[in-house]
Amino acid sequence: MTSSASEPSGSATPAVTTIGATASRQNRTREMQLIPEALARAHMHERRREADAERQAVRLVAARRMQRRAERVSMRARRALAMAVMQ
Repeated sequence: MTSSASEPSGSATPAVTTIGATASRQNRTREMQLIPEALARAHMHERRREADAERQAVRLVAARRMQRRAERVSMRARRALAMAVMQ
């Protein structure tokens, strides 16, 4: 144990401080208190990702439906044009 100039030998100041242990314990307690918040944030992120995927799937189904409809209309127009040319 080394003594500094401001502290006389044999003073009541402890040589080993427990500030580090206390701070560590407080940090662990704070982290434990923040776990539900982190879980909720992760849950919301997952729900948002699922909602985005669902919206994308719905858009894809609608796009395919519109594409099939456009193809049918195109075929009808070709048939009509072929019928008009043949007459």
